[in-house]
This record gives sequence, structure tokens and C-alpha cells, in this order.
Amino acid sequence: MDSYQVLKEKIENKQAKICIVGLGYVGLPLAVAFGQYGYFVYGFDTSSSRIEKLKNGEKYIVDVEAQTVLDLINKDKFLPTTAKSVLGDCDVVIICVPTPLRKVKIPDISYVVKASKMIKKYLKEGQLVILESTSFPTTTREVVLPVLRKSGLKEEEDFFLCFSPERVNPGDKDFPPTKIPKVVGGLSEESTQLSSALYSKIMEEVFTVSSPEVAETSKLLENTFRLVNIALANEFAIVCDKLGISVWEVIEAAKTKPFGFMPFYPGPGTGGHCIPCDPLYLSWKAKKLGFKTKMIDLASYINHFMPKYIIDKVEELLREKEVALKESSVLVLGVTYKKDVKDLRESPSLDIIEQLQKRTKKLDFYDPLIPYLEIAGIHSKGIDFSADNLKNYDCIVIATDHSDVDYDILQKSAKFIFDTRNVYKHDFGNVKRL
Repeated sequence: MDSYQVLKEKIENKQAKICIVGLGYVGLPLAVAFGQYGYFVYGFDTSSSRIEKLKNGEKYIVDVEAQTVLDLINKDKFLPTTAKSVLGDCDVVIICVPTPLRKVKIPDISYVVKASKMIKKYLKEGQLVILESTSFPTTTREVVLPVLRKSGLKEEEDFFLCFSPERVNPGDKDFPPTKIPKVVGGLSEESTQLSSALYSKIMEEVFTVSSPEVAETSKLLENTFRLVNIALANEFAIVCDKLGISVWEVIEAAKTKPFGFMPFYPGPGTGGHCIPCDPLYLSWKAKKLGFKTKMIDLASYINHFMPKYIIDKVEELLREKEVALKESSVLVLGVTYKKDVKDLRESPSLDIIEQLQKRTKKLDFYDPLIPYLEIAGIHSKGIDFSADNLKNYDCIVIATDHSDVDYDILQKSAKFIFDTRNVYKHDFGNVKRL
């Protein structure tokens, strides 16, 4: 029996051992899903502290409960480890490592390269390798494949290689990873079929495409769509402010149309990896091919401009109250990039804080999920949320609208609130919305 048939039978019979490389917001939920279905899963991560947290029952991913992990460990279905050697004991390796942008806005695929080199050392006949980390088109074929080939094994004959973009939406109770359709595109038909067979065990729907390049680009299209439409909403917010009307009311009116319109909302900018970073992977690749993606670059510029616009607007509104921004005390409420998610990646709140540090007399923050900030030149402890503390600020900027905040107390205590998230639904008294 050839390698393909052997692995296919192992997948069908739940005998295939799986190794997830990278136990972050993508890898850990995936490991749990496979373990709960009945597969044995190794969870590899280079962070020993992360591994210890998993073994000790400490939660660090919003979508995965600590007890769920402990139950899988106790049932011998999940083994979190820093030991690279487990790569040689598994049948499927799924790469879920970070793919950040460098400071000069070019892709940093060093984690993917390191993971590929590590896998190459243990690669054996009959293994399936799947890349889930978002990257530019051709990463699977032109970056991962050449590294794995150095093992002396051949793709399709000896091992199998596929790209399947992660689609995790942290904190989304309605769409956990297993309910989101999975796209798979292998370098060979066998690779696609094996990946499809594997994911179909835990996913409600699997959609196969003709190549890894199609799968890679589909992920970038999804996130570019959001980038562009959020930028449009942000630009509309600025225009509506000039017109003296509410952008929120405009959007509510427009979305009554039952076709041809999808509502997107303005805010302080975009955060996480998907929206601010992923489209720039496509932009970078396009430039390598001699084409400039004007719409992506412009949308990125507009969204990155929003923190400055918000601060300038706060300065204008305070001036109307005869308070100078440079002599004011400001509180930024919410520093994570997303509501109810403990994640600071690319958070526009951090840009707001960094800029306000240079332009105000006193600056503090409060976030129910983040007690202390030590990132990007920011070293600050969050305040205690109380009426006595809130009344001491000339302006409170709502940058992230966490659920676990008493907005009634906030409104009653604050001198002035600038709401970038439409928490209060209308302007009144001491509240002004973006």
C-alpha cells in the first residue's frame, strides 16, 4: 500500500497522530477540536511558559477553556510540549505560527521558515504538512516546499503539502472554528484530498481549490475586503462630521436596503493581524510582480490615520470647552484591538496612547482585560474603575467597547466622553461620538 493510502486510512480511522506547531489563537483551538474528535494531538510551541500554562490549567486563549485542555491531557488526547522530536512521531503537521509585518511594512515569514526547517529534520515518508499561517501567494510552493525537499523526500510521492488558511475570529461565539468553512489547496491532488479528509472530520464544510496559491489569495481577499470597507466607513465618518450629521445614523439608514449593501463601521483604526497586516502581504507580492495595489495602500493609510484624527478631534472638542489638550488629563478606555478579546496586536489604542503621551499633561488607561501595559514605549498601570477616579479626567476616549464596563457609571461620572465605538448610540450632554 502506498503512502497516500496508508495515511488516508489512518485519517479515516482516527489513528493519524497530529502535531500543531504554534499554540496561539489559531493553533490551540485547532488542537482542541482534533483532540475532542478522538485524534491524538501533540501541541508544539517554543514558549515553555505557554506549555506550562496549559499543563497547569491556566487560560490564555479567549476561545479555549483551561479545563477543556486539562481534560484532553488527562485523557491522553493532547500533549503540549517543547520537544521538537514529536515531529517525527506524527502523521500530520499543521503550521500555525505568526506572520507579522516588519517595521517597514514588508512580510516577516521567519517563523514559517524556522518551522519548515525544523519539520524538515524529522520529515518522514507518508507525512502530510499543512500551512495555516497567513502569508503572500506562493509561500507554500516557493518557501516551504524547497525547505522540505532538502530532506531528500519528494512531495506527492513521499510526503504531502497543502495550504489551508485559518479563519479564526477570536471571541466569536456564533462562529467557532469548526463552524467556519475550511478552504484547502494542495500542491498535488493527493495533498488536497488528504487535507480535505482530515479537516472534514472536525469542520462542517470543506471547500477544495486547485492550488495553494488560490487558497493563499482567497484569505487575502477576505481581509482586504474588510480593510477597504472599514477605510470607507472611516472616511465617511470624517465627511459626515464636516457635514454636521451622524455617520452612525447614515449607516443605519443605508443598511435598510435588502441588497447591494453590507454595513461596516468606523472606529479608531484596525487591529489584530487579519485586517491591518494581511492585505499588505498581497500588496508586497504585487509589487514584486510589477503592480502597485493602489486601493489596498490607500485603505491602509486611511485606517492608520484614524488615531491622529481622533486625537485632533478631541483637541478641537476640548478647545470648545476652553480646555487645552496640552494641559488636559485624558483617560483611554480599552486598549485591546477588539471587544472582549485580550489581544494587543496592532491595536489602534496603542497608537492613540503613544501620541497622547506627547500631547497631554496627564494620560492614563483602563481596560478590564489588561491591568498593565508594557509595550511599544508604553509603561503604565491601568487605573481603578470608579466614579471618583473617572471624574478627574477632562476627556475619556472610548477606544474599545468591552462588555465588562459600566457605561452608566462612566457617563454619570465623566466630564466629557469621546465615543469612537458608538456605545451610547447618540450624542448627549457630556458624550460626543466619532
